[in-house]
Amino acid sequence: MNDSGALLPWLVIRQDDNGNRYRVGRYATRAEAQKVVDSLGDRGHKQLYWVERIGQTATMN
Repeated sequence: MNDSGALLPWLVIRQDDNGNRYRVGRYATRAEAQKVVDSLGDRGHKQLYWVERIGQTATMN
């Protein structure tokens, strides 16, 4: 059995203006995922992006 969640446990999540959340990508390390978030922010994207580990859900206030 191949559980790709174990190989790529870090997610980049995007939330749009309506509160809808989408997975942007899966990454092997938190640092790799954070680079993607930083890159999207540097390009002026106005949506909210963050890093989550599979199995953990961020609570947005």
